[in-house]
Amino acid sequence: MPTKSSTPLQRALARHLLRKQRWGFAWALWTALLWGIWYVPATALWFETPYSAIPLANTGLRVAATAVMTWIHAIAVFGFLSLWNGVLGRLPDYARTLVRFRGISRWYALASLCGGPLAIFGSCLAMGFVGPVFAAVTSLFYPVVGAVLARLWYRERISTRAAAGMAIIILGGVVIYGPGLFGELDERHPLAWLGYLGGVMSALGWGSEGAVASRAMDVSDPDVGIHCRFSFEVLFWSLLVLPALAWLGGFPIAELAHDSLANPRALLWIVLAAACHAYCYTAFYKSFSLIGVGRGEAIGNLYAVFALMFIAVFTLQLPAWYFIVGLVLTVAGSFVMFSEPAESVAALRDPAPAIGGGQ
Repeated sequence: MPTKSSTPLQRALARHLLRKQRWGFAWALWTALLWGIWYVPATALWFETPYSAIPLANTGLRVAATAVMTWIHAIAVFGFLSLWNGVLGRLPDYARTLVRFRGISRWYALASLCGGPLAIFGSCLAMGFVGPVFAAVTSLFYPVVGAVLARLWYRERISTRAAAGMAIIILGGVVIYGPGLFGELDERHPLAWLGYLGGVMSALGWGSEGAVASRAMDVSDPDVGIHCRFSFEVLFWSLLVLPALAWLGGFPIAELAHDSLANPRALLWIVLAAACHAYCYTAFYKSFSLIGVGRGEAIGNLYAVFALMFIAVFTLQLPAWYFIVGLVLTVAGSFVMFSEPAESVAALRDPAPAIGGGQ
């Protein structure tokens, strides 16, 4: 912190670092809020046709329907991000970044594989085969994956205080969702292992996405970066995954997509979920460039609190006692991280060369 003997430059730098930290945590909190809301329409979509008409025993068709759901979701998110960058006047910058595949956008392409076919698809699988509680609790551990990868790949520091805050936040999420999770597991069907696999995929995917995307955000704007990331996800689903499911698996991909868009209520949930995820991801990527992957993902983990709040509002069921305990833990964890000096947050990386080489 600056002292009375500090030079004007040192005081200005300290104020800049403090503003940067505050904005980073603010964006991460917006991530948590919108992510928590997302679980409501994303889960409600499973109760609309054509998804509700697919029996649990029809494993292949249900997995194919999850792929279609994720593909439509990616297209809708891409539309909202196009609107966002259009209003900001950044569509030319988006086009320039997208075509620079070798230097920049290749990292967003890899991030789209981590976040789309791995994380979002896995989370939808977990909601469809087990339930939203399980989907949420398995995703809670993604900050650990992101922080470890960031440390191993480009040597992002994890201070003792930041690690303690992350641990408290994750513990709070477990306290919130744990009792409901074990209640669901007692009633699951034999194919629930697909949901468990999806939960693991979501934690690994979202954790690794942050570490991979930050590689490109060093040299590009976060708003443009998330637009590129969903552009590649739409391409991967449209050109590779869904054609393979249709031609090799014989699944009615076109019919599932048509029935999804023809149902007004399903379309409403798709739009609401996409709006939440589009601007959740925008805030998510902004936080990475300001406070780092580990801290951004850990504060984003407060989505557990917001998710339970919104579920309580829509189901008219009051939270149990463990919600209060979990709320105290997660808020305490975020304050532990927020109390770290701005200068410490600014010095995120070691000067040693990163693993994986240059761009």
